[in-house]
Formats: sequence, structure tokens, C-alpha cells
Amino acid sequence: MSKVAVVFHSGYGHTLRMAQSVAEGANAELVAIDAEGNLPEGGWDILAAADAIIMGSPTYMGTVSWQFKKFADASSKPWFSQQWKDKVFAGFTNSATMNGDKHSTLHYLFTLAMQHSGIWVGTGMMPSNSKAAQRNDINYVGSSSGAMAQSPSDSSPAEMLQGDLETARLFGQRVAEVTAKVRG
Repeated sequence: MSKVAVVFHSGYGHTLRMAQSVAEGANAELVAIDAEGNLPEGGWDILAAADAIIMGSPTYMGTVSWQFKKFADASSKPWFSQQWKDKVFAGFTNSATMNGDKHSTLHYLFTLAMQHSGIWVGTGMMPSNSKAAQRNDINYVGSSSGAMAQSPSDSSPAEMLQGDLETARLFGQRVAEVTAKVRG
């Protein structure tokens, strides 16, 4: 069985809920980046041992949070020795608006994965974009490159839509399945 790690930062708890759903789908271990941008003890070892690394960050001002960026900059140590080469990578994000420049965040995560010589996995989901589509449908936000969620700025993490969380869970499941094929 493949080992999957979900490394993420969450500022207000919405990205944490997404990370939990992704991890549930992938049967993955969570590695939370703290408020100071640091990994927990043993976090780097978990990432080194993983076959797949799924990265998550809220979208702040059109990109990842500064805490995630600090982690990304610190990943130059495994990058230098190509420690993560040929690992499977994927990414997810959340912001308050429907667009919120979430694609910029996913592009940042994709670029980081490519710098580590990784293999990127997208959602593999069709968007819910028909007239009959409803906001709580799977992949309503309509991303192919990674999972996206939208949480109004005045909503609590408990108010996240089940459709966005199910999108995240199915995304995690897909990453685990692809990892088993690629790394199996």
C-alpha cells in the first residue's frame, strides 16, 4: 500500500477541513504547517517516506499563505538532493470568493512539485457546469488541476459545503489510486 502525506497550512480552519477530507479519501497522514510556518516534529521524515505528497494552502492575496511559502522555501534541502524525485504530487486550496485567484495557488503548488521532479495528479473530475448544477455538487468550483473549495469570509469551518468536502475526499482517493499505479 502506498504512503500518502497531506502537508498543509490552514489559517481559519477551512483548509484543515479540506485536508481532513483529502486525507480520508487517500488514507493519508496529515502534516500541519503551524502558525509560524514550521512542520511538526517528524514532519520532514513523514514527507521523505511518502510515495505521494498532497499539498494544501488557503489562497491569500492570490497565492499560498506565507506559512506555506516558508515550508516551500525550506523544502530546498530535499530539492537539492532530489529526495522527492518521482513522488506523486497534488494540491488543493480554499478561498472566500468563487474564483479568488485559486488557480494561482494551484499553479504555485504545481511549480513546486515540478521543481522537486515530481509527478502531478489533477482531479480527474468533470465540472458541475450544467443548468441543473447546484452549488453543493461535486466539483462545482470546476477545477481540473487540483481540488478547490469556496467558503464565504464570514462562515465557520463547520459551515463548509458537503459538496466541496466530498470533492476533496474523492480527489484524495484519486491521488491514492494513481500513486498505487505509478509507485506500485
